[in-house]
Amino acid sequence: MAKTINQQPLFGIKVLDFTTLLPGPMAGLMLAEAGANVLKVERPGYGEEMRHYAPRWGRDGASFAMLNAGKKSLAIDLKDRRQLEMLVPLIREADVLLEQFRPGVMDRLGLGYKSVCEINPNIIYCSISGYGQFGPKSDVAGHDLNYIGDTGVLALSMGDPENPTVPPVLMADLAGGTYPAVINILLAIIQRQKSGHGTWIDVAMTDNLFMLMTWAIANGLVEGKWPKPGRELLTGGSPRYQIYRTGDDRHVAAAPLEQKFWDNFCEQIELPAEFRNDRADPERTIRKVREIIAGRPAEDWRRLFYQVDCCCSIVQDLSEAMREEHFHIRGLFDYPLENEDGDVLPATAVSIAPQFRAPPEYTKFAPAVGAHNDVILKKLK
Repeated sequence: MAKTINQQPLFGIKVLDFTTLLPGPMAGLMLAEAGANVLKVERPGYGEEMRHYAPRWGRDGASFAMLNAGKKSLAIDLKDRRQLEMLVPLIREADVLLEQFRPGVMDRLGLGYKSVCEINPNIIYCSISGYGQFGPKSDVAGHDLNYIGDTGVLALSMGDPENPTVPPVLMADLAGGTYPAVINILLAIIQRQKSGHGTWIDVAMTDNLFMLMTWAIANGLVEGKWPKPGRELLTGGSPRYQIYRTGDDRHVAAAPLEQKFWDNFCEQIELPAEFRNDRADPERTIRKVREIIAGRPAEDWRRLFYQVDCCCSIVQDLSEAMREEHFHIRGLFDYPLENEDGDVLPATAVSIAPQFRAPPEYTKFAPAVGAHNDVILKKLK
């Protein structure tokens, strides 16, 4: 029997989403993909910032379309008290409120947790911010690069300090903001089922980044050796966790950490015996492996590494990865996203298991600014 929308795990859950840009909208998207009814509250006319980011895809930016598919849009001026009053019935029936302003902004608007809780004591109120709702840095402005810079993540991921690289993945936004928000919202829903009470969730993106560096923290606290870029097992100091250039200027991602994988790797590349004890002189072994890998093109190495288990692969760019058969067989890009011009793209590959999402035949659309004002406000009258 085909799955229907009302069989999704979050069907019936109502979310008021006041967030913009990436962390909150992605969290709202994940909830929507699991069946929640997500109402995006935006500025009249202009909408949220991400609508105007390049590249454009029809009416809005492509990133906005991917992050807000399947949501509804209510455009009201939060600084207008009369318009703000229209939110009261929506707050009263909401299960979750998601906001991403700096601490204090929602209070000034009359939408802080205490005010909202007076209207709906059962609400799950989730605040996402860079540094949390309290503490000396709670009011400091920042973006992903600042957050990873403040927590040690950037120091270990920027490569050579003489020629630092900006990481392309927004780790703080997603790993520090989106995922903890979704996890804790779901935990709060379960808790509410048991206790009958809502709660306030304080998601600080910086707090959650320390979890990503458990190995580094363990090394520092136990051995007193705080990891440095380019020197440790996982930061480029070992031949067992390295990126090697091939003869045709592509790259091998080599991660034969365990001894059995290292032995297989050494056999496949025919590494001379005197270099195989990599702990004796890691840099010497790295130089020799580089020389060997540079002697053949990527496809030769792909074929050789495929023959044995050695945790090695050829680095793919994003366009190659999205064409790979494996991901298509797993259905990552089966979910369609359509804009107002009838153009179709694959929807964002969110981390919601297929059994919890609406079937692929349910095409998703991102709403225009205030697209649902008439329907929602008519119900409130």
